[in-house]
Amino acid sequence: MDPEVIANTPAELVVLSDRVLWLNDDNPVGPGFVAVTGDRIVAIGPRDDAAAHIGPATTVHDVGGRPVMPGFVDVHAHVEVAARTLHQTIDCRVPTCRSVADVLDTLRAHLDEAVEGWLVGQGNLFFDQKLTDRRLPTRDELDSVSEDVAIAIRAGGHVTVLNSRALALAGIDDDYVAADFSVTGMPVVERDADGRPTGVVKEMDNLLPLPSLGEDELRPALADGVQEMFTRFGVTTIGEISETVEGLRTYDALHVAEQLHARIRVYLWVPGTVDLDAACSHDEWTGLHASDDLLRVHGVKMFADGGYSAASAAVKRPYVMDGHSCGDVALSPAQVAEALGRTGAAGLQLAIHANGDRAQEEVCEAITAAGGPVDGAPVPRIEHAGNFLPEPAETTAAWRAAGIVPVPQPVFLYTFGDFFPSYLGDYGRQGRFPLRDLLDEGWPLSGSSDVWIGSEDRATNPFFSIWCCLARTSFLGDVLDADQRITLTEALRMHTIGGARAMGEGDAYGSIEVGKLADLIVLDRDPWACTVDELLEIVVDAVYLGGDRRYVRAGT
Repeated sequence: MDPEVIANTPAELVVLSDRVLWLNDDNPVGPGFVAVTGDRIVAIGPRDDAAAHIGPATTVHDVGGRPVMPGFVDVHAHVEVAARTLHQTIDCRVPTCRSVADVLDTLRAHLDEAVEGWLVGQGNLFFDQKLTDRRLPTRDELDSVSEDVAIAIRAGGHVTVLNSRALALAGIDDDYVAADFSVTGMPVVERDADGRPTGVVKEMDNLLPLPSLGEDELRPALADGVQEMFTRFGVTTIGEISETVEGLRTYDALHVAEQLHARIRVYLWVPGTVDLDAACSHDEWTGLHASDDLLRVHGVKMFADGGYSAASAAVKRPYVMDGHSCGDVALSPAQVAEALGRTGAAGLQLAIHANGDRAQEEVCEAITAAGGPVDGAPVPRIEHAGNFLPEPAETTAAWRAAGIVPVPQPVFLYTFGDFFPSYLGDYGRQGRFPLRDLLDEGWPLSGSSDVWIGSEDRATNPFFSIWCCLARTSFLGDVLDADQRITLTEALRMHTIGGARAMGEGDAYGSIEVGKLADLIVLDRDPWACTVDELLEIVVDAVYLGGDRRYVRAGT
């Protein structure tokens, strides 16, 4: 549409506010309007200029002093996993349960909720550090709850504790030999001095016969999960790490029925959901019906290493638990090169989970050796790059040579920033979430929840992540590296335009600009009028997706 025509044509919707947070590169915060036709922003400007865009058929929403800003973008989430968790697990997380005894009592109270003979509990990441006992429940303690029901406590998706019945159903006995590889890292079955499995297994959740949701349960689980975990917090675009093909098709059905209120950019988990062949040929089998703007396969996600809680992130210094293990890198340079070339040729963005500094450097070296990003393809991402940089010059040099986009998670500063030294000694005190340094060096940063089983209950609220960027307060209440604090404006941009740019879609959403999708949210108060801790109290009053008001908070 010609800009001059836009300027003189009434819009379908005009949103007025005394405080518009444009979050683009030019417009200051202040009174303004946003004019929308179809699903796009057609005009913006000072509030006094809105009349030119209001006609007899224009819907006008004047929100007064409540701020309007672009919808939040969560570039890395496991929505299906988290939604299934809400429907099918018992919450054993701290602070719901503070001790091992609390965990056992909670499981006993819910034994009648076992599904397919399994009772699955959700514990936090670093559950052994957060419980007052400073340890995980034992196999024998879980057996005291039940010897007939299989019990599993999934502590963050990398570590699980099983009772004897669960071990038996999983085929894990004294002679069990762990697979060489699971989709999240190198599997480990811990054993006692006599070779008996202790019940603790690592990086094995996808190898366990855990119960699943039926098709009739998955649809409401996903609809409710997106609403509860994302829409009500103002998240309008989600980078979803896929779990099942069934889940992908359920998103499609929900969008067609207008029952899902966020854009979904799917990163097919290889090989967890499908293999690389199927991912790169997704157009041939997905059969999606929803608008491409609302749902599409956007990339491929692969794991190069595991998690810190399982001591399987690939680092340069040994974990203090045994003094020699540094974790393993599960992707070879040849595998990285193949994935880079094939996803690039298919127009998909490659996202590689690389938690540890060694994993990041080896993956980047493989990308560089393969010739770097494919011309015309989305820039590859390194998931969790920026969370832990003990030797920043070496690691960021590898990022730069490879031409990758780092994708950190500020929420993890709270979740496990305390515990790097517990696992890595003094090496773990260096370079925890150095956001200030990375922004000053010009790195494009985003914020994301990485919500999965075991996430903290506030993980999907972007204002919690923003609070982490400013307060830098850990789970144990310590301030970690205060010199790495960033500004409120920088944090808001990380969680809006920064997220859009990380997915290669900065021209489509993430800020309030003419031509972009009209994904807007209305806040109950001005973030700049809040103290840092008051940011946690901000709530979202309304959410617009493509100009369509999809959510209004009760009582507003």
